[in-house]
Amino acid sequence: MSEKVRKMFADIADDYDRVNSILSFGVHHIWRNRAVQLSGAREGDNVLDCATGTGDLALKFKESVGDSGSVLGTDFCKEMIEHAPEKAREHNLEVEFEVADAMNLPYENDRFDISSIAFGIRNVDDPVQALKEMGRVVKPGGTVVVLEFGQPKGLLKYPYELYSQYIMPTVGGWISGNREAYSYLPRTSAKFPAGNEFISLMKESGAFTSQMFEKLTGGIAYVYVGTVK
Repeated sequence: MSEKVRKMFADIADDYDRVNSILSFGVHHIWRNRAVQLSGAREGDNVLDCATGTGDLALKFKESVGDSGSVLGTDFCKEMIEHAPEKAREHNLEVEFEVADAMNLPYENDRFDISSIAFGIRNVDDPVQALKEMGRVVKPGGTVVVLEFGQPKGLLKYPYELYSQYIMPTVGGWISGNREAYSYLPRTSAKFPAGNEFISLMKESGAFTSQMFEKLTGGIAYVYVGTVK
């Protein structure tokens, strides 16, 4: 995984949550809730959340799997994940966190019921390899869930492009002190495969018996769900 990307996330780690909430107007929490719903997470499930960042999606999963289930959050950026344990304690949730690369997960086959990744798969060097790894560590019949940005069409297209290309870098850069990071993030979102194009990557991975997606907020984000072979 790109060392440049890792260093970028390390640099913005302290301000990441605050900037996210401001730039998304809090909608990213609704998107994560929907990702958990579509995963089919149940009491007692074991979940792996890759690219967990500061742990938001991992905490959402823990609320669903309860005390009898387990959630392990991983991220390749140590500085990001260092914020996650305190957040879990604040929410009175027991979640484990470890540094790990989504393209080379250090876990045995068929360990988890669900693996997930939110707003991280576009930052890996090889998304297909990450999907293979996420499928490998999930039991047959289990679920891989991907939450990622898309490119809205229609009436939202031009306002969103204006917002992401100009307002996000300005506001994000002002708060975090790293304008380049908040130029990079919308730039990669605009180029990354969305909808049926991402479904093609899931099929290419060979990890799933079926795959589907749901468009969120007019296509600003998508949830992808694959059933593992």
